[in-house]
Amino acid sequence: MGVEAGAQAARSRALLVLRMRSRALAVALLPAAVAVILLAGAATGRLVGPGWDAARWILTPVAGLVLLAAAGIALVVARARPAMSPTIPITEDAAPDLYRMVRDLADRLDVPAPSAIALTPDCDSWLEDRTHRAHGPPPAEEHDDIAGGGRHPHRRHTVAPVLVIGSPFLWWMRVGELRAVLAPVVAGTGPSAHPDIAAARRFVRGLDAAVAVASAPHRGPVSRAVLAGVGWVARLLLRSCRVHAAEMERGVAAAAAERAQAVDYGLRIVAQEQVGLAYAGWDRLLTRVALPAWRMGRWPSRLDAGVVAALTELSRRDRLAEGFASRLGERPACDLLEEPGTVDEAASLLAARLFHGGPAGPGPDWSPVGWSEYPEEVVDRKWRIDAARLHRVLDAMGVRPAPGSAAPNTGGPTLSRVLDHLTDEVDDLTDRAGHLTDRAGETHFTARSPEPPPDDEEDLSGTTPRSATLAARLSAELSREEATAPPSPSATAPFTAASSSTSSPATPDPGALWDDRTLPLFPLQPPRTARELLADHLTAMICCAAMDTAGATPGLDWLDGPTLLHNGERTADLAPKVLTLIEDGDSTPLRAWLAELGIRPEKPVRLG
Repeated sequence: MGVEAGAQAARSRALLVLRMRSRALAVALLPAAVAVILLAGAATGRLVGPGWDAARWILTPVAGLVLLAAAGIALVVARARPAMSPTIPITEDAAPDLYRMVRDLADRLDVPAPSAIALTPDCDSWLEDRTHRAHGPPPAEEHDDIAGGGRHPHRRHTVAPVLVIGSPFLWWMRVGELRAVLAPVVAGTGPSAHPDIAAARRFVRGLDAAVAVASAPHRGPVSRAVLAGVGWVARLLLRSCRVHAAEMERGVAAAAAERAQAVDYGLRIVAQEQVGLAYAGWDRLLTRVALPAWRMGRWPSRLDAGVVAALTELSRRDRLAEGFASRLGERPACDLLEEPGTVDEAASLLAARLFHGGPAGPGPDWSPVGWSEYPEEVVDRKWRIDAARLHRVLDAMGVRPAPGSAAPNTGGPTLSRVLDHLTDEVDDLTDRAGHLTDRAGETHFTARSPEPPPDDEEDLSGTTPRSATLAARLSAELSREEATAPPSPSATAPFTAASSSTSSPATPDPGALWDDRTLPLFPLQPPRTARELLADHLTAMICCAAMDTAGATPGLDWLDGPTLLHNGERTADLAPKVLTLIEDGDSTPLRAWLAELGIRPEKPVRLG
């Protein structure tokens, strides 16, 4: 370990954590030590008498129970599986240039090189210790790839941590920028190799894993009682060393940052700007573009490539980002991979699992979709399914088709039916009911008075009664569909079908090292409110009418997701007019917008 001030502070904090471990061991051994003294005193004839005999009879069994409890707790802490981040393992055969760059960077920093490299579908990078026996020992060839740790695989301290890199960085950053961003991360292997810091980290991770084991559900009453005591002791020890462990990690980070200052310092300042930009583009791509596809049972197979397209579009729109487009002429960091497309597909599938909870592998109801197919396979299908659901709810509510539609005798789905229902106007329900029954040959609907909006829906406050009722019905219908949907085969499907060429056959399956029941680990957005559902379904119905009556086409906007194209250009100002109809019951602005684009709301549309 270097002489950085942060490294010395980290070592001193690590010693305090280990001191807590020693104190816990001393407390566990104290009753046994007293019992040994009492037994030795009886054997030598020094501690004799009724009082000493009673003390021996009481303390000896207590000491045995304490030793058994301490041994059981130590066994759980030692064997509990520490948490491991879901990642895509990358072997040196799959990325020789990337491994070479990391090895050269470690040599420049004079620190041990990471034992392996893995990718995560997030905008972050870190070092992760995977030396626990539950994670499986890395194969010798993986150690030899970078760190040369395969010569002593049985010695835990010789195995360097794994370098985890955010996959969006590889596609958006240039090679020099990636090296500058990874410099302080790789520099962390120096302090991590110190025996005291490594031992303190193992102790803290073991306690954390023991707490997770004690909190696991679906156990018998006896196991729950025993593990409750284990969990209490583990939490007590964690609270005792929490501050020292946090300060130790801060010291390690400070030491790594200080050591990395000598490597590409100027370039690292520029690269940090790209980190923030990549994070913004990645978040926008997931929430606006990927999430609608995931909800349709499709997963975009080139998310990382989509980040480049999204940020390029941002640079075209934003004057502040004009300089970023010129960077695309330099060599991207994804060129360090032998098969970038295969790695991108594996990272995209893992992102769908983490952020949406999708299955582990492709299937009939979970298939990949390319960006060129996205408008037709996702956008068009999503709009028509939402429009069909909207009309099913209107049928269940007994809402009649709009008068004067092109197919009045068949009850064809039209936009006018929705607009007329949501328009806030005073109608005589009795006259409308008679109008429905007097017209021979038409589809008959039972006239019902509008139901009052639910009182407990704060989100629907400020909307018309009809909008609130329709929104509540849509929310209930969607909930029923989700409840009746078959469960996803996430627990039985393989971890990833696309990572076979990126991971070694001897590498343990990462999918078996974290709990599928906790998916999604990082939900992107809270569930949509009833108001948002109504706005989405009304927008979908408008887009279907535009495609079927005005020649519009579905499109993909890299920053805003599904979009409607009219005459090859993106339509605008639709959302405010939809909200005006929902909140005020005024359809005049929306009807004027439809007339301007030549959309005929009285014409039937094709539903999904």
